[in-house]
Amino acid sequence: MPRRRPGSLFPLEVDILDSGLTLQASDGSFYGFALAKQLAERDGTALTAHGTLYKALSRMTDSGLLESTWEDAAPAAVDGRPRRRLYTVTAEGSLALSRARVAELATATSIAAAPSSTSVSAVTTVSPTLSTPPRATLV
Repeated sequence: MPRRRPGSLFPLEVDILDSGLTLQASDGSFYGFALAKQLAERDGTALTAHGTLYKALSRMTDSGLLESTWEDAAPAAVDGRPRRRLYTVTAEGSLALSRARVAELATATSIAAAPSSTSVSAVTTVSPTLSTPPRATLV
């Protein structure tokens, strides 16, 4: 796993917080499989590997970005399925997402403002005996 700077989020964690807030706004909380489907629909890709997703959810819960509780047994029994672990994005998670977006915007802005590393500059070559036109040379 890549090392991270303190206070930074992995791209998957940013996506989890973003999609989690969307699901939370409509349902009050969200569960792992609904989150995986939301991520896949949003990105137009296959479902995130469940091992990766649930490890990230656990790590984010441990760090206070998410809170989790088990769903009541009655709804699960009525639907004939196991209980779901329900997640909500905490205030700390919302703040971390805001900070990540600001950092992402700052990075995108600085990359756009930086000069290209392969700039073209005109170099004039003058020979005392031959008259040649200037040539553009990659620097």
